[in-house]
Amino acid sequence: MPKTEELKCTSENCELDMFENHYTYDVAEDLSVSDLQCPLCGGTSCLERIEV
Repeated sequence: MPKTEELKCTSENCELDMFENHYTYDVAEDLSVSDLQCPLCGGTSCLERIEV
């Protein structure tokens, strides 16, 4: 099963509280949260993985 992550945006100016990121089977193994962008505000350094 492909990897799924829950992420949150910590930017004070963004109204997005969390989102799920679903990966495909062929995602690069070295992909990290710092490579992603918030889908609402576009920020990159404001994303954090939610550990469940």
